[in-house]
Amino acid sequence: MPGNRDAYDQAMNAGHNAAWDQEWGMAVQSYGRAVQEYPDDPESHIHLGLALLEVGRLDDALKIYTRAHQLGPDDPIPLEKSADVLERLGRLREAAQQYVNVAEIYFAQRDLDKAIDNWECATRLTPGLIAVHGKLAQVRERIGDSKGAVREYLILASSFQRFGDTEKAMKAAQRALRLEKTNPMVLNTIRALESGREVVLPKEETRSNGARRTDGFDEDTRVSATRQVGEADPLGPMGEAMSDALGILATYLMEENSLDADGANALQGMEYQRQGIHGDAIEAYRKAAQRMRHPSLRLNLGALLLLENHPEEATRYLMDSIQEPRLEPGAYHALGMANFKLNQHMKAARFLIHAIQAVDMSLAATPAEEQELRSLYDRLLVSLDGRSEEALEAINRRFLKMLQGADWKQRLTETRRQLDETMRDQGEQGVVDILVATRGDELTDAVGMIDRCIRQGLLTLAMDEAHRAIEFSPHYLPVHVRMAEIMMREGRVRNAITKYNTVAKTYLVRGENDRAAAILSEVLEMAPLDISVRQSLIELLEAEQRWDEVIDQYIDLADTYNQLGNFDLSRDTFSRAERLAQKVATSPVKIVRIKHRMADIDQMRLDTRRAQKAYEDIIALMPDDERAHRMLVDLNYRQGNGIEGLRRLDQLLGLYARTRQVNKITQLLEELVTLYGSDTGLRSRLAAIYKQLGRTKDAIVQFDALGELQLEAGLHREAANTIRQIIALNPEGIDEYRRLLSQLGG
Repeated sequence: MPGNRDAYDQAMNAGHNAAWDQEWGMAVQSYGRAVQEYPDDPESHIHLGLALLEVGRLDDALKIYTRAHQLGPDDPIPLEKSADVLERLGRLREAAQQYVNVAEIYFAQRDLDKAIDNWECATRLTPGLIAVHGKLAQVRERIGDSKGAVREYLILASSFQRFGDTEKAMKAAQRALRLEKTNPMVLNTIRALESGREVVLPKEETRSNGARRTDGFDEDTRVSATRQVGEADPLGPMGEAMSDALGILATYLMEENSLDADGANALQGMEYQRQGIHGDAIEAYRKAAQRMRHPSLRLNLGALLLLENHPEEATRYLMDSIQEPRLEPGAYHALGMANFKLNQHMKAARFLIHAIQAVDMSLAATPAEEQELRSLYDRLLVSLDGRSEEALEAINRRFLKMLQGADWKQRLTETRRQLDETMRDQGEQGVVDILVATRGDELTDAVGMIDRCIRQGLLTLAMDEAHRAIEFSPHYLPVHVRMAEIMMREGRVRNAITKYNTVAKTYLVRGENDRAAAILSEVLEMAPLDISVRQSLIELLEAEQRWDEVIDQYIDLADTYNQLGNFDLSRDTFSRAERLAQKVATSPVKIVRIKHRMADIDQMRLDTRRAQKAYEDIIALMPDDERAHRMLVDLNYRQGNGIEGLRRLDQLLGLYARTRQVNKITQLLEELVTLYGSDTGLRSRLAAIYKQLGRTKDAIVQFDALGELQLEAGLHREAANTIRQIIALNPEGIDEYRRLLSQLGG
């Protein structure tokens, strides 16, 4: 049960003062007292941990920080501090793991800078953490730090090579090349991997543009490696698959000695295809395909039919080519194009998403990244359900435009990064919004620029870019949300709130209640006293029948009225919350919370009867509620009803006794005796507890005062009994007590 709040506050303040004066020993004692009062309070544990750290008690600090993390698992500070302690203790592997745990919390909170700092601490203590380097690469790529991302991908390539996984090493190097396609160290790494040499990571990765090349490359190798990722086939995945299919088919024909009529037709079709004579290539492939079902032949035939505008026939051959993993991205791409031409937009969208996923998965550097990508594309597929044909057509046009041109892989990376962030922040509907938005490619670039400017603190530039974005895509609400964020950072709070409100109302009109609720909740965190915003949120939640959240918002609204001094409206709102809580059978804890707030207002308005009734209701719901018991004690004594006050006191003392909280019994009785010193029942109980604790002198003082009160009231028999209890304690001047007892007839 909670301790004494005043004692806790005093201990914390004393600890803060001692810490300010660098009196760390005193800080340890003060924070320790605060922890004793509230053992489940994470804040006092964090401060105690720091004080223990400063006095060199590292093991104790580690224990305290561990407990603080258990009490507040979403707070990264205890974990971060414990990682520091583990590092000081020389337990580097454990410290590294702790830094990773801290980074994950910061990452979940979208504090990417702190996440990066902690991941880097982990890699500094324990080199070779592949999963961590993978996350660093992805996050640096996301925030636009291409140089840092390239470095991490090259570290991954080196690590994978050491573990003998050349395929993954090459994927990591290709991801780096996609970011900086002329970086000499990236090209050098690819060359080393291709030739089986060891990848060497340099200390310096930069050189001036005018410096002479010393990377050992000939120009053909550089161009070849660059084309592998940077200068992609302008026909997109389908074009690359067609080139790969030619090589696969040629190998198959050579190894199988397929020099019969079918093989000859296939070879003829390949030659026509290389020469760009599509009509003759199709005829030759058709003849070969009558008996030859090889995936590479069917992909080329299907792709050529598609290029010659025969989409329906093309699909029959393309479906057979999906089974070959090397051709899978191109086959899906071609099927998406074919179904788009056939106005089968749902099928087209699914095929195109599968094509993009296959390309992305082929370059995933770690298993964790593969899992993240798989999750993203699964959700993207789900987001298609229930969309109109018009929306699906717009989405397909966006995908098809993205998957063409020599730089389609770079654009795919940028688009996927934005889709990933949008999916996390705004869900499936947010992704659909950006895909169907007017001039979506430009919008993707603009949003990326806005985010980079915000991170760098270039707020004016960010706002200018946002205005430019809404000129060509005025209905894309996430840009408006970013404008509100910029206003808030600039200190234009009221303008920001107005903008947030407008966005929320627009989402409401669209029927996207969850997103409207999220926006309104965010506004309330910035402006908790804004009544109109909270009322809008309550109406929204009521329409959704999210009753627990409605009750919480009513409580917060009532608290707002209270802070603004409108106590009548505050109590009325609490009453409304209580009625709703009882109607929907919410938890007793929440009802008790409401009743306590109502009773506080009643006491402030001197409506004692109403407050007393509220506390009695609380005890009926939660018999162990200490505060309600204590308030009933005070209310009865203040009204001069000592008998009822004493009865309520005994109930509270019994509660403390069952939980062995002797200190609370003593503190309570001392406080009440100070307030109501003429009450014999209080004096009697305080004397008894002092006697039980062996505090003889204090017990005698209380018995003495009790006896005087009894004599003044003419209660001679009770006074005689009290004097006997004093004599039994063998006080100084015992003879005088005996004479007094004799005078009383004892």
